[in-house]
Amino acid sequence: LTFLKCFPFCCFRMLTRTPGVVAQVFLFLSIVLVIAIAVIQINQQHILSPGLKYGIVFDAGSSRTTVYVYEWPAEKENDTGVVSQNFKCNVKGPGISSYESNPEALAKPFDDCLNKVKERIPVHLHKNTSVYLGATAGMRLLRLQNETAANEVLASIQNYFRAQPFEFRGARIITGPEEGVYGWITANYLMGNFLERNLWRTWVHPYRKETMGALDLGGASTQISFIPEDSQENFNSILEVNLYGYNYNVYTHSFQCYGRDEAEKRLLALLLQKSNTSSNVDNPCYPQNYNTTLTMKYFSGSLCTQSLRPANYYPNQLVNFHGTGDPGLCQEMVSLLFNFTACRGREDCPFNGMHQPKVKGNFVAFSGFYYTINALNLSGHFSLADFNSSMWFFCSQNWAQLQFMLPKFEELYARSYCFSANFIYYLLVHGYNFDAETWPQIHFQKEVGNSSIAWSLGYMLSLTNMIPAEGKLIQLPLKPSLFAGLLVFLTAMALLCLLFLVYLCIVSRNQNNVSHVEHVFIPE
Repeated sequence: LTFLKCFPFCCFRMLTRTPGVVAQVFLFLSIVLVIAIAVIQINQQHILSPGLKYGIVFDAGSSRTTVYVYEWPAEKENDTGVVSQNFKCNVKGPGISSYESNPEALAKPFDDCLNKVKERIPVHLHKNTSVYLGATAGMRLLRLQNETAANEVLASIQNYFRAQPFEFRGARIITGPEEGVYGWITANYLMGNFLERNLWRTWVHPYRKETMGALDLGGASTQISFIPEDSQENFNSILEVNLYGYNYNVYTHSFQCYGRDEAEKRLLALLLQKSNTSSNVDNPCYPQNYNTTLTMKYFSGSLCTQSLRPANYYPNQLVNFHGTGDPGLCQEMVSLLFNFTACRGREDCPFNGMHQPKVKGNFVAFSGFYYTINALNLSGHFSLADFNSSMWFFCSQNWAQLQFMLPKFEELYARSYCFSANFIYYLLVHGYNFDAETWPQIHFQKEVGNSSIAWSLGYMLSLTNMIPAEGKLIQLPLKPSLFAGLLVFLTAMALLCLLFLVYLCIVSRNQNNVSHVEHVFIPE
């Protein structure tokens, strides 16, 4: 009993000697270092992005081709890349449908832009960068008119890109509804209606944020896209879009031959049809004192003007058009381009017998809409009355005055802005049923930040759903092998120190037992 009472004291006395103290210090330090290294390794790790991915989209429109370079983090947000525009380049020359008789000539105009693109994307990423070419209404019309020629143009593009360092994913003619919904995706993405950064700088879905409708005016077609009040109706015109983990049911419709260029060709053909002479025609939509000579093929050779083609059609026959600058008569002639009788007074039918739900919410109008509004010296959103007064004033000017009114003067566009303004008025007011109350909800703009509002970005966003994401790379303060080695060494040291301390206690006990026995057997 005396021994048991003495053992803790004896063990403590042994541990307070120099070897015991050293062992305890090493044990304590080993435990502290193991914990410290583990905490640092876990808390101080850096998550590295695997870098950027790039995508190239060729927007092959009816009047020109535009090249867009997009980039996004290789790790994606809810299966869709957070995409931004890196570069934009306008290919010199007309749209690809104009090369129907000489498809091989397409390569040279493409070279200039593609060489600039190569400089924008790191060389080691060229082979992993996808290139897409989407052709719109110009090629849709060419395919209807001459399918062989359309296929030859696409084949020429395929051959051209085989010699390039990028991964070509094909050239295809996208449908009108696809063009419309991709434009809608672009507009809402850039407006922050799909994603926004919160206080912690992470991407989140905006709370109760409404999407905007999209109005696109191209050269050969025009599109309207929005989420209607009741998306269950109009099932045939509803497209389901999935972005960032959310589904959207979008009404979209594309009107072929109602693009700015094709609509103007129809006007010229109509004016010729109503004229008393086939060689000199007055055009109330051209500025006063403006004169130009066009071949009959220029405006009557299109598929859109086939029904207005004269019986004595000679493609190379010259027609002189004289501008009269008459806004009232111009508006009257433009109204004849729309078929309002097919709807038979139905409210849900704007024109051409097409069913459309009532327009709802804010809209963004881009492409041809923006350029025309900009020519009228208007911007953003404004009243219908302001638009009408600006249009009337512009259309009353003579050709000489017009050259000083426009921010950028190009004859081909300058002569047609009056027509474009009247066409936009009839399309939006009598076609889509915008009125004085809803007109200010239309925002006319070209871009948001440094990114253009065009269907190509929506196309890229949609395509990134199909591009595999790369995992995040984790950089640790210590290499895994060094961390494991230190952990084993310090743990082993702690165990050895602990065993040594136990050994000292056992030795102390044994020494105490011996001294106790000796004390018992010492004779008195």
